[in-house]
Amino acid sequence: MNSLSVLGKYLDQPRLVKRFSQAVPAILIAGGAGYTYNHVKNTPQKEKPKELKKSIIVMSATILSALIAPKASAKIAKLFSKQHPHECCCHHEHHSAIQASLREITEEITHKVDEFLAENIVSEKSAEILNKAKERILKPFEIKTVFEELEGKPGAKEFLSGEDGLIPDPENIDSKHIFGEIGRISILGLFPVLGGILGGISADKATEKDWKERIPDKIKEGSYQYIANIFLCNVGAGTALAMMEKVNVQSKPIRAIGMISGILLSGLVFGSAVANLIGKTFIDPLLSHKQAKNKGLYAERKPEALDAGLHIDDVATVAVMSGLKWIEPALPVLYSISGYRAGIGYRNGKTHQKPTAQVQN
Repeated sequence: MNSLSVLGKYLDQPRLVKRFSQAVPAILIAGGAGYTYNHVKNTPQKEKPKELKKSIIVMSATILSALIAPKASAKIAKLFSKQHPHECCCHHEHHSAIQASLREITEEITHKVDEFLAENIVSEKSAEILNKAKERILKPFEIKTVFEELEGKPGAKEFLSGEDGLIPDPENIDSKHIFGEIGRISILGLFPVLGGILGGISADKATEKDWKERIPDKIKEGSYQYIANIFLCNVGAGTALAMMEKVNVQSKPIRAIGMISGILLSGLVFGSAVANLIGKTFIDPLLSHKQAKNKGLYAERKPEALDAGLHIDDVATVAVMSGLKWIEPALPVLYSISGYRAGIGYRNGKTHQKPTAQVQN
């Protein structure tokens, strides 16, 4: 058992996934507070009171919506699956590690271990490790010890890595599975973005006289984050996987590289163009927002390193690699970055100017 496989199994432990899930609210709050402190600290003295107020409002709205998102999206997805039983949008079995309580996880692991030990003879060391697994997270070397000893024994593979095993293997993902996930992930990502936009508008209304003139940037950045960094990347991954399935590509590394390429192409490149085009063609006219002259498609908002980094959630969802189930609880953290950027109306183009109201003729 190589080091990568051991690391994957370590990260995939249901108890570890659950504890990480429980830590997410604290991570979000601490991260938001730290970012707000740093931002206000670097703000000119006379602007600090206003920036502090704005930042608290935007960050609070974004974090709250991000924390609500998992349960809300799961309920919506469940409702959709009942209405459309042939179009399930929430299929991952490993969600149970997030939804179950630690008590339920402990009871389930205890039952599995006791049943296996009652029917099989193992070394004293492995028996000790398996009994420890009932109450705590196993260390990498303990996982390696048990897996290497039990490898090849009747029923051991199902007990250790089966769908209902001690540490289930990653699912055998296919294009239908990926497309089925688009609905749930899209709903999950929508909450922080909408929360960020509403928080940003509220913050501007509380601190700025021209708050209405700032709305278009928030909506445009929200659409940019949602389309480019959340929605289209899933479509790109599913499309890439479907194409590889048609030409019978079986290699997991090649399939993973192909899906990651689909994510970056559809989200970072194509998605950016679509989002900017929607902002320029539809959002600005709809909100009577006047643009500066001679602006290109990417003059106001262009892709950057952080946008590429935000695709890690999609990579974790679709890449057929070991040990990435734990990224599921991190989605609210990743999506809150998109929500916050929407809330401040982030624009990084060199030609971007302060929004002005449309002049009526």
